[in-house]
Amino acid sequence: MKEIGLYIHIPFCERKCNYCDFLSFKADEEMNYRYVEALLLEIKSYKLSFDEYLVSTIYIGGGTPSLINAFLIVDIINGLKDTFTIKGINDKSKEEAEITIEINPGTVNEAKLKRYFDIGINRISFGLQSTNNDELKLLGRIHNYKQFEDNYMAARKIGFKNINIDLISALPNQTNEKWMETLNKVISLSPEHISAYTLIIEEKTQFYTDYVTNTEGKKDLPDEELDRLIYKTTTDILNKAGYKRYEISNYALENYESKHNTSYWIGKEYLGLGIGSSSYVNNSRFNNLKNIEQYISKVHSNYLKNNIERIDIMEDCLNIRENIQVLSNKEMIEEFMFLGLRLAKGISKNEFKEKFKKDINDIYKEEILKLLKQNLIKETKDRIYLTDLGIDLSNHVFTNFI
Repeated sequence: MKEIGLYIHIPFCERKCNYCDFLSFKADEEMNYRYVEALLLEIKSYKLSFDEYLVSTIYIGGGTPSLINAFLIVDIINGLKDTFTIKGINDKSKEEAEITIEINPGTVNEAKLKRYFDIGINRISFGLQSTNNDELKLLGRIHNYKQFEDNYMAARKIGFKNINIDLISALPNQTNEKWMETLNKVISLSPEHISAYTLIIEEKTQFYTDYVTNTEGKKDLPDEELDRLIYKTTTDILNKAGYKRYEISNYALENYESKHNTSYWIGKEYLGLGIGSSSYVNNSRFNNLKNIEQYISKVHSNYLKNNIERIDIMEDCLNIRENIQVLSNKEMIEEFMFLGLRLAKGISKNEFKEKFKKDINDIYKEEILKLLKQNLIKETKDRIYLTDLGIDLSNHVFTNFI
């Protein structure tokens, strides 16, 4: 059986964070239930067309999945179990699928966490972002550090043994010293995984108004020198504490790398469920509708109208997909390079040849030689990977392969 990952999108949030441009919004309890009802029908529609796939990872993201009633999450997991063959759950694999849920501190309690644990969720990703309450307020987060700490301790008490903590650096007016305090405080809790992202200010966010279009606000952003110092501080402190950087922004204790996120970077197939979710199946990319009312309406009407007994894997029987793109061989080669180079181990020349039936130097010889001379990549007998300087200038490196 071919392995695949599942992503389930829960778009609801208590309020929009100042830096966030994800598909998320506030909704009442009635909408929570209406949405999950449609989501369960979408899940069910794949029962026969994905019967040759083995699900190795499940990721429930958002939005804030932990905001909705825990019994809705239980319904979703049960729906997935009824529809798909999931590693270690309804097949004979000894290894269990990695099942992650994103949690915003302050939206869970011990009882809710226990329901997650009992239904088979085995990995938690806390959206902490900072241990500094002033920085949390600046970001527009709904929690304080104490709420996070209480939730974290409750998760450990219940038995969760694989926890990630998300952090954001290079905030307005943030110093390297403040960032070091956040890192050291998080390390003291001994999570298995830490995602340390550099702030990227996107259009249509409050931060864009405050710090990009506002001339005075721009002065509060870290300059390039401080940005690089913060990144170096991150790697140095986390490596010293035993967290190996395996991807540009992700660090883990041994054997605790995120299997779901890694699957994106190595080109494994994944199916997105829920509004706005993206998929990569059969060398094709597509995403679901982003409008929640359209999504709910089309799922219900088309599920009843269509015969879901047996459908082609790529057939949009619910009429909820858009931006469908069948990748050319050239595009697949480009993605292999710029996604694979995000990983610390880089890409394998042998895997490239096996996948595309060509030697990598037949296509990228000049680009590789140029980047080697610039000390942006290193090369071994089989692998090509970014140097420390290459990580700093990763976007520049990636453009050479497109």
